Amino acid sequence: MSFRFRGPNASSGMGVADHGRNAFLELKRKKVHRYVIYKIDEKKKEVIVEKTGAPAESFDDFTASLPENDCRYAVYDFDFVTSENCQKSKIFFVHWSPATSRIRAKMLYATSNDAFKRELDGFHYEIQATDPTEVDLEVLKDRAH
Repeated sequence: MSFRFRGPNASSGMGVADHGRNAFLELKRKKVHRYVIYKIDEKKKEVIVEKTGAPAESFDDFTASLPENDCRYAVYDFDFVTSENCQKSKIFFVHWSPATSRIRAKMLYATSNDAFKRELDGFHYEIQATDPTEVDLEVLKDRAH
C-alpha cells in the first residue's frame, strides 16, 4: 500500500495520505468498510490509515482496534433501525485520546484534529473520547436517534 503526500496543512504541519481520504469515501459511499482507524505518522508528518474493518465487523471489533495507550482518529459507520422501522446509517468521527497516552501524542492529535476533520467531509456526529465508556454503543445509539 503506497501513500502519496498531499502536503501539510498550515495549522499543524500534518498532511493527509490520499489513501486516508479514499478509505473514508469508500466507507461513506460504497459501504466497503465498517470503520477506518487513522494514526499520525510523526516521521512522515501525515495522517495514514492504520486499519479498516470489513462491513461484517462488529462495534466490539471497532473498539478493540483503538489502542489502550495511544491516540487515534476513527470513523465508524453505525447502522440502526428507527422507531418507524426504517434502516438508517450515520457516520461517527471519533477523536480517541485516552488519559494514559503520552502528552505529546495528545497535543499532536488535538492540534491536527480540525484540519483532519475538514478532509473528511460528510460525517454526521463527532465523539471525543478519553476512555471506552465515552465511545460505547449506547452513546452512538443516543446520538443517532
